[in-house]
Amino acid sequence: MIRLLIAEDQGMVRGALATLLELEDDIEVVAQCSRGDEVVVVARAAQPDVALLDIEMPGMDGLEAAAMLHREQPACTIIILTTFGRPGYLRRAMEAGATGFVVKDGPADQLAVSIRRAVAGERVIDTALAAAALSDGSSPLTPRERDVLHAASGGATIASIAGSMFLSQGTVRNYLSSAIQKTGARNRLEAVRTAEQHGWL
Repeated sequence: MIRLLIAEDQGMVRGALATLLELEDDIEVVAQCSRGDEVVVVARAAQPDVALLDIEMPGMDGLEAAAMLHREQPACTIIILTTFGRPGYLRRAMEAGATGFVVKDGPADQLAVSIRRAVAGERVIDTALAAAALSDGSSPLTPRERDVLHAASGGATIASIAGSMFLSQGTVRNYLSSAIQKTGARNRLEAVRTAEQHGWL
């Protein structure tokens, strides 16, 4: 029996997934949560074989949760299930230790098949997304540029970003300027938008 954890912030979607997957003879949903920062705690208690994680969740996104879960329970197979089929997300998911990356608009009956394949040790990746990721290339942003741009995405000032990241305001400006240049944007808001569209943030 495959023990499954589902992390999805939308209650209706989470319930539908649980109901759908419980119909399978070899899958048991042993835990559910709605926040990314609950994933590791819930997994610690339930000891799932597979964690099905949405990307967009409050508290912590699914990619960060995947990395934490992978560090704590490396034997747990992680599959990212998302609406956002962005090439950058796929790369970051693989870096975080995910074995699978499945978009939500795929056929429902394929999800159970994907779970079984992942448990068997296969990489399960949406084919269109894999092709896009290969043609799109990796993120041009350094980790620090990504962090600063992410902090700027909420409209934070240079001073507040500098304070929260323990950097000088000049350093923050330099990181933002570099990120703007690398994304081909005209300003930081456009740089944020471009980075989000590619899944680099």
